Amino acid sequence: MLHISGFISLVLLVMASWSFLTNHARVLVKIASDPSVRLRDLAATLDITERSAYRIVRDLEDAGYLAKQRHGRRNRYAIQSGLPLDDPVADARPIGEVLELLVPVEHLRPQAMLETENT
Repeated sequence: MLHISGFISLVLLVMASWSFLTNHARVLVKIASDPSVRLRDLAATLDITERSAYRIVRDLEDAGYLAKQRHGRRNRYAIQSGLPLDDPVADARPIGEVLELLVPVEHLRPQAMLETENT
């Protein structure tokens, strides 16, 4: 028979083994909160490899969700918040609506503002 403390430990172990957000969603959330985050820092924060972080950012760029701008030696990312999620469950909601639930709204600025911010 499983004791309560053993049950709680089992529940915590199971909860630690999965997440509601995919790594792609987690990358978008992190970039939304810090548009100039370095891939190395992104990977460390999300506990993924730099190669995975690069691949995910590239996937998001290829899908049109991210636009990358070069600022000196650093990249700055802009989320295209008006694009719909490509998921039948999401009912074509814009990515910005989903991100607003997870990131303060002031971080979700249009790309045009990002272009003029550091020029």
